[in-house]
Amino acid sequence: MYRRWRIISIVFWILIWQLAAQLIDNSIFLVGPLQVAGTLIRSLPEPDFWLRIVHSWLRIAVGFTSALILGIFLGALSCRRIVIREFLGPAVQLMKSIPVASVVILLLLWAGSRHLSAVISFVVVFPPIYFATVEGIRHTDPGLLEVAEVFCMPFVRKVWYLYRPSVLPYLASACKSAVGMSWKSGAAAEVIGIPEGTIGERLYLSKIYLDTAQLFAWTAVILILSMLSERIVLWLLERAGVGRCC
Repeated sequence: MYRRWRIISIVFWILIWQLAAQLIDNSIFLVGPLQVAGTLIRSLPEPDFWLRIVHSWLRIAVGFTSALILGIFLGALSCRRIVIREFLGPAVQLMKSIPVASVVILLLLWAGSRHLSAVISFVVVFPPIYFATVEGIRHTDPGLLEVAEVFCMPFVRKVWYLYRPSVLPYLASACKSAVGMSWKSGAAAEVIGIPEGTIGERLYLSKIYLDTAQLFAWTAVILILSMLSERIVLWLLERAGVGRCC
């Protein structure tokens, strides 16, 4: 029943979109879903289309994966050492609050645009992963931890059997939003930095040439890649033992 209503709602909004495009009747201002789908289909045989997807996906994936690994590690370390938590606190808050545009401009001045999307994805994803890890560890059942201490359970076994089940639900929730954030911020960084051979460069060119169909088509590609990436991450977390989270 839930899936049926989801499909109905998607079809409804696509029809509204098509109707709005027909009423406006201006392909520069708004194109319909049929025109966007046609543009996408025509792009599929082009090698450049797939190369741009691979380049952008790899860079954003590197940023996301690095933030995931380092966020879990430093979050766990912060729970064990208050000095580390206090030391990292200002930096994490800065990463959480600083505008993406400011970071992009600074990175362009310092290092160029080649790895811009990877760094921006890292900056955006790290704080929610870090905080999710800290919250998960803090909410680990203290009774189970006391029992583990009484029976001298090895640290590795405590991590696997006590901390892992507590942290993973928080991590899954953080990842569901972080994946989308990484794609939005990564694509925005590419549009500003215009690294060669990326999705962001194609979005920028679509704006320059007023090619609204291409703009919508590449936006649809980003949405699809974001949803696919989210599914992959949540599937991996399910395999790690978090249970079904989507």
